[in-house]
Amino acid sequence: MLLRLQDHRVGSDDRSSRNASSVSAQVKVTKPSKGKKHYGGIYGRLLALAAHALAEGQNKREPKDLWQEPVVPASAWRPCADQRDWEPNEGKNGYIMVTANGGINQQRVAVCNAVVLARLLNATLVVPKFMYSSVWKDVSQFGDIYQEEHFIKYLAPDIRIVKELPEELKSLDLEAIGSVVTHVYVRKESKPSFYLKNILPILLQKRVVHFVGFGNRLAFDPIPFQLQRLRCRCNFHALQFVPKIQETAALLLERLHKHSAQPGLLDHYLVGPHAVAAMIARSDRAKASKYLALHLRFEIDMVAHSLCEFGGGEQEGQELEAYRQIHFPALTELKKTEKLPSPAMLRSEGLCPLTPEEAVLMLAALGFNRKTQIYVAGAQIYGGTSRLAALTSLYPNLVTKENLLSSAELEPFKNFSSQLAALDFIACTAADAFAMTDSGSQLSSLVSGYRIYYGGGRMPTIRPNKRRLADIFVKNNTIEWKVFEQRVRKAVRQTKHVQSRPKARSVYRYPRCKECMCRTD
Repeated sequence: MLLRLQDHRVGSDDRSSRNASSVSAQVKVTKPSKGKKHYGGIYGRLLALAAHALAEGQNKREPKDLWQEPVVPASAWRPCADQRDWEPNEGKNGYIMVTANGGINQQRVAVCNAVVLARLLNATLVVPKFMYSSVWKDVSQFGDIYQEEHFIKYLAPDIRIVKELPEELKSLDLEAIGSVVTHVYVRKESKPSFYLKNILPILLQKRVVHFVGFGNRLAFDPIPFQLQRLRCRCNFHALQFVPKIQETAALLLERLHKHSAQPGLLDHYLVGPHAVAAMIARSDRAKASKYLALHLRFEIDMVAHSLCEFGGGEQEGQELEAYRQIHFPALTELKKTEKLPSPAMLRSEGLCPLTPEEAVLMLAALGFNRKTQIYVAGAQIYGGTSRLAALTSLYPNLVTKENLLSSAELEPFKNFSSQLAALDFIACTAADAFAMTDSGSQLSSLVSGYRIYYGGGRMPTIRPNKRRLADIFVKNNTIEWKVFEQRVRKAVRQTKHVQSRPKARSVYRYPRCKECMCRTD
């Protein structure tokens, strides 16, 4: 049953709650009140201990490995997905169209999977479309987020890409002729053999196949070496954000680094020439300031879909059940027909998202100084600004894109949630350290993979083991702070081991594999 619930969550992972109910509010940063702070809730005691430890440790040095990866083993890998060892694909078997659903991160995965599928089937890929969703209410298309011309030209040695169908195929009713393939027909992570057996005949007969809702429909293993490398080439090289996004993101990074005289390690890959342009435009350049990016995956969709409890009592339960009935009807029906694991069981198995309180306790236990600048990525946190009180109290240097960029600078992105999410992606990827609160998050997976691919072993990512943390947090009423620190640090340290991609796991998240990266030792 736990596996079934995890399968349900795959589809909801990349949802955004920018249209969430009034119980959620946009992340806002408020200055902590002066005087002694009293903490309530189930973690009140631990938060008070954390506040005391941070106040006493302001002049102490942070742990050595806090802003570091295991450099020697991590730096032994270098990017090499740009290397090719085949002739261009003519795309003569027909045309593949893809309308990707989900948010920007899920769509990114769908695009790269579509590129691989086009090569596999010797088909011509039409520039992907993005499905409009009542959840995101964003009309952005591929060309509003990614550089179309670069995408087409960079992948030209691999596949043929066109912007639209030829005239003789435009008038076809694709649904009537049986050329539309929905996500219902294609199982998650289907093998290449499925497409060769079931999709290629349709393509050859109809000349065009339109995949609707195409997301994680292509397996990571088994798959031929060069096709896997093409997947990485698409994600890490072919998809570059449009100048509008790059230019604004460059301003964001410059302010996060406090007008540094040098661009960050990954700035060039993320914002291109705008990284240098933003620095040249200023004369008051100074030494770079480090920042930690924190992705708080605690929007109402994640909270409701988890079936966990978060200390809000009966009112919380009613709010989340009402949300589930509207947005997750299949999950609501599952609850009626089967006995599901209890919230306590889900938490003990690490299946509940970390709350903002748990996230700040983790950061404090790891040793991040109270003065640490923390960039918070995320949309509307469930529970609103009151849920962020502990975070803003313990770490007053909390920032978001909304208070680092002016209203005028953000105006071009108004009502375009995917483009705003691209700014968060860039800020998180370029951070000196990145902390995720849910390892299954699509954004966190893509960000951590990008940092591995281009980071050279110098871009640490904190990946909490939620099952181990749950075992620590459950002792919140009795555990001493020193013991809490030791156990949290041990749990997180164990996730920092440099490892090759596990079999069948995502190359977007784990690019350390022979298809995507090459070893230098």
